[in-house]
Amino acid sequence: MQRYEVPAAPSQTILDLVTYIQRALDPTLSYRFACRVGMCGSCAMTVNGRPRWTCRTHVAKVAGEGEVTIEPLKNMPVVKDLTVDMREFFDKWARARGAFVPSEDAARDFAVVPPSSPERVEADAAIECIGCGVCYAACDVVAWNPDYLGPAALNRAWTLVNDLRDDGQPERLLAVAGDAGCHACHSHESCRTYCPKSLNPTASIAGLKRATARAALRGEL
Repeated sequence: MQRYEVPAAPSQTILDLVTYIQRALDPTLSYRFACRVGMCGSCAMTVNGRPRWTCRTHVAKVAGEGEVTIEPLKNMPVVKDLTVDMREFFDKWARARGAFVPSEDAARDFAVVPPSSPERVEADAAIECIGCGVCYAACDVVAWNPDYLGPAALNRAWTLVNDLRDDGQPERLLAVAGDAGCHACHSHESCRTYCPKSLNPTASIAGLKRATARAALRGEL
């Protein structure tokens, strides 16, 4: 750990602190950011032990007695300083079959998806994930079992399970039903607690548990 003293400023964010350090105090400091307005999620770090988007975390709300501790996201290898290697995080999206699989007749006509259909409602509740990694860093099961696919990848799989246009369901359910899949979730809801988008990956994972159980009873898994 390295200690720095940064001058206070009105409406100062944690990302402002890190940027000041890199520009004025330590040009070797490594970190990620892009939009600075809470859209991309690339500035996620651990602030006082909690994963957060640093661009939307104001210093005044988290700095007790004028101090704050900033660390890289947990459950991912550290590349340097506050920068982590997210390859495994995104590789797990692929292992969870998180890519849309069009049906053979997808190009013939537009699929009509009623907004009020149960499937569309389920997908809408989970679709806004932007892959920032906060839920993955907060997940106790990932910490215990590095093979666990994690809440973000499983949440993405659930949106596709509910997409009537998708044709990859048998393989997808098989991919999320293994020892490192949805049934490994302990439902601690850390992902829901810390998600900056207020999503509920725990509910998505519960949906996958039900879907894989039904598929198993039908002899499809």
